[in-house]
Amino acid sequence: MKLDPVTLAILGNKLAAVSEEMCLTLQRTGRTLYVKETADFACALAGLDGRFFAYPRSIGVSGFVGLECAPSIAAVGPLEPGDVILTNDPYRSEGLATHLPDLHMIEPYFHDGKIVAYGWCFVHCSDVGGRVPSSISPVNTEIFQEGLRIPPVKLIKKGEMNPDVALFLNANSRTPDANMGDIRAMLAALAAGRRRLEQTIGQHGVETVATAAVDLVAYSAEKARSVLKRVPSGTYSFSDYLDDDAATRLPVRIALSATFEDGEVHLDFTGTDPQVATAMNIPSRGRPHAWLTLRVLALVNTLDPTTPLNVGMLAPVKITAPEGSLVNPQEPAAVGVRHAAAIRVNDVLNGAFGKALPDVMPAASSGTVIPVVMAEPDGRGGRRVQVIEPMIGGTGARKGRDGIDGRDSGISNLANNPVETVEAELGIEISTYALRPDSGGAGQWRGGCGMELTFRVLTDDSNVLGRGLERLLFRPWGSNGGKPGMPGQLILNRGKVGERHLGKIDVLTVNAGNTVTFLTPGAGGWGDPAKRDPEAVLKDVVNGFVTIEAAAAEYGVSIVDGAVDVAATTGLRKDMTASTGLTAQGAERERWDEAFPASVMDTLNRALVMLPGAVRQRRRREIFDAVLSELPEGFPRIAASKSAVDAARQKLEAAAGSF
Repeated sequence: MKLDPVTLAILGNKLAAVSEEMCLTLQRTGRTLYVKETADFACALAGLDGRFFAYPRSIGVSGFVGLECAPSIAAVGPLEPGDVILTNDPYRSEGLATHLPDLHMIEPYFHDGKIVAYGWCFVHCSDVGGRVPSSISPVNTEIFQEGLRIPPVKLIKKGEMNPDVALFLNANSRTPDANMGDIRAMLAALAAGRRRLEQTIGQHGVETVATAAVDLVAYSAEKARSVLKRVPSGTYSFSDYLDDDAATRLPVRIALSATFEDGEVHLDFTGTDPQVATAMNIPSRGRPHAWLTLRVLALVNTLDPTTPLNVGMLAPVKITAPEGSLVNPQEPAAVGVRHAAAIRVNDVLNGAFGKALPDVMPAASSGTVIPVVMAEPDGRGGRRVQVIEPMIGGTGARKGRDGIDGRDSGISNLANNPVETVEAELGIEISTYALRPDSGGAGQWRGGCGMELTFRVLTDDSNVLGRGLERLLFRPWGSNGGKPGMPGQLILNRGKVGERHLGKIDVLTVNAGNTVTFLTPGAGGWGDPAKRDPEAVLKDVVNGFVTIEAAAAEYGVSIVDGAVDVAATTGLRKDMTASTGLTAQGAERERWDEAFPASVMDTLNRALVMLPGAVRQRRRREIFDAVLSELPEGFPRIAASKSAVDAARQKLEAAAGSF
């Protein structure tokens, strides 16, 4: 049975509203800041195949549409009314969970004794044990260090919480009360979904609602294919880098070839670096996973906003993610900071799609999300663990539009935490929470500005964690002649005696009086900066997004006494040339690519991924050590001579050809 379009539209809106109400229930009853304010959670309705047919548009993490519940459901055996499944294990849930702090719950919704759908929700909880407070460390080498692994189990049996499971949860967390508060909020959300779905069935009948669940997915798939048919057929390749793996100075490469043909797209990540011995790996399990397909959702929704948000949008997507690579690691690889790699995957998808649709796709976003965490002594031998802010940068500029300043929903819809709430919860004093002038890449349309967060610590022996620090080296790239955004920084005691510029951190110990400053990257610009309307540059200066000095240097616009000096601007712009080619990537990336060409890296990584895990890591390190020995310390931040670059490239080519 297929529903008529009117009935399908009505039920599509009703079922989406059910998922929205689940999210609102979760947020309003949640215990922690990361739920109440940041909204790092999501809820959805899944069909009998365990895939989502109704997903919220306006609240919670937006990108998990492609997750699958079926493996977790199958793992626990027969279900009864009142049962609720809990898991956080990326490997045993086959990618439903993507790192251990994300607790996922699934409840079967029964009608007349039969399961008609499943409710799903997840929450990023404060702590699930492991080596560091908040459980996430970039330098963990295997998942066993990251906290308590919960295979799919029944947390609730016939409406009663399993006391043994609850005991394990509480015994393996630094914040058991906060965790249990958020768990009860999740249960409330699932109960709200159950009530509303039953109400919908009462209005329309169980067969009609069941048919709508199938038809909505098919309808989204049809609309997604229609959008993808508008993309010129062909294969478009792009690559980008994480600054390093947090343990060595070796950048981590993500490569993609996107092939569009007749409404289908094949995303091939062959050429991506092998999985790393730290926590940046994405546990996709080789599926069209949410972290590998987000840009497809964004493209479809941009070109056809009427497409229902459900798993059908990914029906035209095929994935090749080589096993043993960064985007499909083998167990027990650490995955805690998988979002850092997922953001770079988003940039790579954006870059490849931009070659096919240059007037549609934007320049690179800031490329980073940094949940800044404070763990401070609680006076009883333990620690209070809270997220201060999920720090982000701006969005990339696109044709006809500047990027958005201090806001990037590329992988989620996380909100900021109000300063007053943070100061009430933690022993810190926030002195600056603002946009970062001149950080957005120059262009005919300007990249969005990054942000600054500076806070003063009020308690001795506190710990600051900033997982996901990225774009400190390789800048967010510009597009179509636009310039890259400014890289990020982390500074301890800025402007004071003993000021230190830090790179990536694991656990930073601070004391009362210390200040910590996070400066997030700006996004890339789009188009030749010399073509930007001088009045738009003046407006940016007035608003504090661009300084007078940068207006002259980057845009060729002279501003005197609060107005554009037309004659001086004409003279400045005569000397400006469009920023094209590699310069849009930034000098650091240009230098790196000269020594490590894309074609050679593709060949090398294809060979490395085929090696056994332990051999793979060692062989990669040996090759890079040999190649980098030809280059100066500090490369690519500092330039190397042509002879040094040639020697390094020759060693790389020889290594790639030796397999």
